[in-house]
Amino acid sequence: MAISSIHTAVCPVSVKKLGAPARVSARRWRVGEWRGASTLSGARPLVFAKAKQRGESVEDRAPPIEDQLAGDDDDDESFVHFDERDFAGTASVPVYVMLPLGLIDMNSEVVEPEELLDQLRTLKSVNVDGVMVDCWWGIVESHTPQVYNWSGYKKLFDMIRQLGLKLQVVMSFHECGGNVGDDVHIQLPQWVREIGETNPDIYFTDRAGMRNSECLTWGIDKQRVLRGRTALEVYFDYMRSFRVEFDEFFEEKIITEIEVGLGPCGELRYPSYPAQHGWKYPGIGEFQCYDKYLMKSLKEAAEVRGHSFWGRGPDNTESYNSTPHGTGFFRDGGDYDSYYGRFFLNWYSRVLIDHGDRVLSMANLAFEGNSIAAKLSGIHWWYKTASHAAELTAGFYNPSNRDGYGPIAAMLKKHDAALNFTCVELRTLDQHEDFPEALADPEGLVWQVLNAAWDANIPVASENALPCYDREGYNKILENAKPLNDPDGRHLSCFTYLRLNTTLLESQNFVEFERFVKRMHGEAVSDLGLLPRTTQETKLE
Repeated sequence: MAISSIHTAVCPVSVKKLGAPARVSARRWRVGEWRGASTLSGARPLVFAKAKQRGESVEDRAPPIEDQLAGDDDDDESFVHFDERDFAGTASVPVYVMLPLGLIDMNSEVVEPEELLDQLRTLKSVNVDGVMVDCWWGIVESHTPQVYNWSGYKKLFDMIRQLGLKLQVVMSFHECGGNVGDDVHIQLPQWVREIGETNPDIYFTDRAGMRNSECLTWGIDKQRVLRGRTALEVYFDYMRSFRVEFDEFFEEKIITEIEVGLGPCGELRYPSYPAQHGWKYPGIGEFQCYDKYLMKSLKEAAEVRGHSFWGRGPDNTESYNSTPHGTGFFRDGGDYDSYYGRFFLNWYSRVLIDHGDRVLSMANLAFEGNSIAAKLSGIHWWYKTASHAAELTAGFYNPSNRDGYGPIAAMLKKHDAALNFTCVELRTLDQHEDFPEALADPEGLVWQVLNAAWDANIPVASENALPCYDREGYNKILENAKPLNDPDGRHLSCFTYLRLNTTLLESQNFVEFERFVKRMHGEAVSDLGLLPRTTQETKLE
């Protein structure tokens, strides 16, 4: 049978479509038409590595697509045909998988190690390169300053090393819980929270005075308010302790990269859209600079500029769930582009860049030439407006008349740090269908950020922003990972899949994931342009 290899982008599943499997008819579909999650039956767990190790059969696993194809090459009724790009022979992009958030408990013990070991074997069986692990500040230095408990992580890393997997490690200086995908709650260290009870200005603060305890405000980077230490010193001491404690893993090249937490969710951004304060997508968020330390910095910057009355935050930005056109600041022709607005946004974004600059300097000292990375979030909503309001409140000064990501890339280049970016699986058309009012453009944002990093000649890695189990989402990731006809042959340095869970290990979901890993590695697949039909099919209207 003829298999088309036309180069066509493929859309991912959207948030509200992650539920029931889609069913497709036997007609030929073009890849932007077919949408859905996994397409074969199966909430059948695919933890077959353990069974293989015991010599048992693995009948519960869905048959490989190669076996399905071998039965009858002319059986067009068994598959849906669609256009799909062939990645055989392309550059190999390593694939890592994020491990569950609650892998280590508050006593620094590995949770359900036998089950985890089975799952790691399963990942290894499809040639995943490695895994990503969060090392939580709130667990390791929980009770007493400079007393670190790495015991659970030592056991975990030994398990990973024994299986021949590599490690990306996140220095997680933020709270876990309250954000999309968070299924556990890990607070900042107890001794830090005790300080916050008497000095709440150690946290980011909005215009109404609400504190956000997800992470520490960048205003205390150089303030000795943490039991005699600055925030920078606290971060450095933690990273240096990790480097010494896990020296053998660095020497053996098991740890390939350290991602340095720089803000909420480990990302270099302000916590401008916190769910715990009532934010809902696609709200513009709010500026987070009203703690006394950042306000002092703003007033000093205004005095240096010669306009002391500019030493205040804007008063016409409305609230977390406002729209740009509903505010005096972000609307077209609004104050964001006034003399004061440009001053304020320059200062606000400069605080973000300076924080990244300082912490990454400490990271390079702590990790002695090992690879480091920083993560940026994909703020794609309101991207098709003039002000890019959601990006502005997050600290990315990226309105339609200014490049906000070039300066960040230049800062990362200074420290030889890689950029890890999210939302590579999202498709603009899906966003317009699901949330037309958001004027989102994830594809345009991804293209801008990747090119800013490549122009600065720094490595670019990425991860998916939302759960992804289907052919379309994987194809979109592949298209971004290996741009078609790039004259310089640029591609992602690695991709990290979010995240290991039982849904990923369901039979057909894992078959699709295995196929994705092969294509990321530049290997051929025999089912290019073919999608197995469901047994009970219905036509898509």
